[in-house]
Amino acid sequence: MPDKHLSSRFDADLTALSTRLLEMGGLVESQIVLAIEALNTFGLDIVERVLEAERRLNVMEMEIDEEITNVIARRQPAARDLRLLMAASKCVANLERAGDEARKIVKRTRRIATAPSAPHVNIAEIKISGEMALKVLRRALDAFARMDTDEADQIIRDDEAIDNEFRAFMRKLVTYMAEDPRAISSALDYLFIAKAIERIGDHATNIAESVVYVVRGTDIRHEHRKKSEREVLPG
Repeated sequence: MPDKHLSSRFDADLTALSTRLLEMGGLVESQIVLAIEALNTFGLDIVERVLEAERRLNVMEMEIDEEITNVIARRQPAARDLRLLMAASKCVANLERAGDEARKIVKRTRRIATAPSAPHVNIAEIKISGEMALKVLRRALDAFARMDTDEADQIIRDDEAIDNEFRAFMRKLVTYMAEDPRAISSALDYLFIAKAIERIGDHATNIAESVVYVVRGTDIRHEHRKKSEREVLPG
C-alpha cells in the first residue's frame, strides 16, 4: 500500500508538471501568432504585447525548472521516469528560446515599421515559414503530451521544409540588395526575422527528439541533421 501511495503522488507530480509545460507551450504559441500578425500588419501595439508575454515566459521557465528539480529530489526517479523529467526540462528550455525568437521577430518588425522610407520587400516565404513553424510547434507539443513517437519521427523528417523556405528567401534577399542598395537595411532586418522563424522550427524539432528519447531511451539529437548533410554533400 505505501508503494502505491508513493506512485500515486509521483503520478500527480508528473501530471502537474505536464500541465504547466503545456501551459507554457500555449503562451509561446500565442507569442508566435502575435509576432506573425505584427509582421503582417506592422501593428506596434502587438509588438508590446509580445514583449510583455516574453517576460511572463521567463518567469514560467524558472518556476517549472524549480518544480522539476524538486520532483527529482523528492522522488529520485529512475529509467523512463527520469528521462521524462530530463526531457521536460529540455522542452522548457526550447520553449523559452522559441519565445525569444518571437521577441526578435517583433523587435525587427518595429525597426522596419518605423524606418523612414524602407523599400518594399516581398516576404511570401517568411509568411509561409512562419505558419509552418507555428504548426510544427503545436504538433511537437501534442506529441510530447501523448508521447507519440510516430508523430515525433514525422516532425523530425519535416524539419527540412522550413529550412528550404529560409534558403529561398535568402536567395531573394541577395537579389533585392544587389538591385537596390537602399533595400539593404530592411533586407537585413527581414533576414533576422526569417532566421528567427527557422530557429522556432528547430526548437520544435528538439521537442520531438525529446519524445523519442523518453519512449525509446535513444538520444537522436543531431542525427537527422547529419543525414541531411550527407545527402547534400555525398561522400
